[in-house]
Amino acid sequence: MVVYPEFRGRGASGTDTAARLEEARGLALAIGLVVVDAFAIPIRDARAGTLFGEGQIQNIDVACNLGAAELVIVDGSLSAIQQRNLEEKLKRKVIDRTGLILEIFGERAATAEGRLQVELAHLDYQAGRLVRSWTHLERQRGGFGFLGGPGETQIEADRRLIRDRMAKLRRELEQVRRTRGLHRSRREKAPWPVIALVGYTNAGKSTLFNQLTGADVMAQDLLFATLDPTMRRIRLPGIDKAILSDTVGFISDLPTQLVAAFRATLEEVTAADVVVHVRDIANPDTLAQKRQVLAVLSDLGLTDSEGGDMEGSGPPVPIIEAWNKWDLLTPDQAADLLEQAAHRPDEVIVPVSALTGEGCDNLLEAVSKLLTSGARLHSFVLPVSDGQRLAWLHANGEVLSDEDAGEDKRGPLRRLSVRLEPRELGRFSRL
Repeated sequence: MVVYPEFRGRGASGTDTAARLEEARGLALAIGLVVVDAFAIPIRDARAGTLFGEGQIQNIDVACNLGAAELVIVDGSLSAIQQRNLEEKLKRKVIDRTGLILEIFGERAATAEGRLQVELAHLDYQAGRLVRSWTHLERQRGGFGFLGGPGETQIEADRRLIRDRMAKLRRELEQVRRTRGLHRSRREKAPWPVIALVGYTNAGKSTLFNQLTGADVMAQDLLFATLDPTMRRIRLPGIDKAILSDTVGFISDLPTQLVAAFRATLEEVTAADVVVHVRDIANPDTLAQKRQVLAVLSDLGLTDSEGGDMEGSGPPVPIIEAWNKWDLLTPDQAADLLEQAAHRPDEVIVPVSALTGEGCDNLLEAVSKLLTSGARLHSFVLPVSDGQRLAWLHANGEVLSDEDAGEDKRGPLRRLSVRLEPRELGRFSRL
């Protein structure tokens, strides 16, 4: 049973109630739960002990009995005491949105890093809920040493064990972060630009990733189908090699524990040369989803809260909007959206269908154009015998002409006109 507490006068998120309930159903489906019913309950003033009023709790109980529901998902945040009180009144297991998302992440984490991040977030979440989760916590162990006395209560012992385990996980994740940083700095020395796909969960990032790279990353119509970042080599017009990175999807009210735990993964986005924001343009809630994604990017320091690029310590990261699932639109809807895009000349917007491949070539063209926007034309005269530098220019620059330039003591010469980025020119000069 999915229950969405709809707070009156808090429509700041802009999320439609029906869309929010549908998303909650999708979250439950992602871990194989069968949702018998989902409904919103309007709340004027939240009760400190139960969130809902007595009459509302009775309505939830009746709905659970009618649908034979064994689990109640409250699509919002519950305190430990609210969770315990609701379980006592409903005589059923109750979890909130944070607990549900943590369950999904726990089931999906495939890599060692992913499992560390999820376990840390889970322990952080559980630490304040021991009083609800356990029945034996009032027992006390005998004291020892000089003081004697009642000793350490079980709840204190369990909290200490959790704190110790969390400290160990943080140390291991710090090591992972350092290793990731080394890999990133190594990639920065290489002449290959990095493109990161970001977007709301289930916007079609992994399907687009597979379409562009020919990879077989798990891509299903599920929320959070992808947790661990994946990187593949792709070719772009005028760029021989680039790296495309698929990242974890964002969601509204993403648990703070998860944002903190997955920061190392999300930092991959900050190291990208171009960010492709994949939007499910056929979703009626697409604007609210865009705001949620921009909010997370803002937390990472990539954009301001309005969606503009941040002028931080380095140059701003350009963002391309890929309007995905274009094949699901009617001709009238598509025409309206194209007209909207025409009125936003400052933004790079590309309609695509990750499923059919429509518009993917235009997307690669747009990415290439952004990556080479700072390129300048340079002329080089090199001996034919200098195969290393000739091959490098062909592989990493846009060679516009390659012609005979006579001969000198080094042998036959070639004159090349090449368009190069300032960064690539620096690398070439070091060869």
